[in-house]
Amino acid sequence: MSEVRIIGGQWKRSKLPVATKPGLRPTSDRVRETLFNWLGQDLVGWRVLDAFAGSGALGFEAASRGADEVLLLERDAELVRSLKASALRLKAEQLRVECTDALGWMTRSAPARFELVLLDPPFGQELFEAALCAATPLLVDGGLIYLEAPDLIAAPPELGLDVWKSGRAGAVYYQLLRRGDNPGV
Repeated sequence: MSEVRIIGGQWKRSKLPVATKPGLRPTSDRVRETLFNWLGQDLVGWRVLDAFAGSGALGFEAASRGADEVLLLERDAELVRSLKASALRLKAEQLRVECTDALGWMTRSAPARFELVLLDPPFGQELFEAALCAATPLLVDGGLIYLEAPDLIAAPPELGLDVWKSGRAGAVYYQLLRRGDNPGV
């Protein structure tokens, strides 16, 4: 088992365990730092969904920076136990973990619930477009989707998402897409 550290906010330098699992690939420190520089360091008032939580690095980073509510979805029971243990250890009361399939959960969820949806699906499963389609209705107007993938993924035009920022780190492409008008960012 390895570890990933939280890079900012109230739990800066805290470590999260990372299980050795096929396809589990935590977002690098460099990419997380870039993402949260784009978003701003203070996420107070934000509701955040980390749809394919894995190590939880993205969701814990959002919670560490003050997000009011962070929901982590993960279908692997062992990873869910680890995420819950980390939340308990850090006393992350604004963070909830659910053991569920992210695509199914997002499809059934009420619309306009989140300011930010974090999408880092397993690379080998080609879930990127389906995840974007399921996540978009969950955004408030002006909400943001972070997508990490092995290639640049174009959002279907009917979703009304515009690429706000994008970058590449090694074999990983990452982008921040926004829905509608977003004067707060």
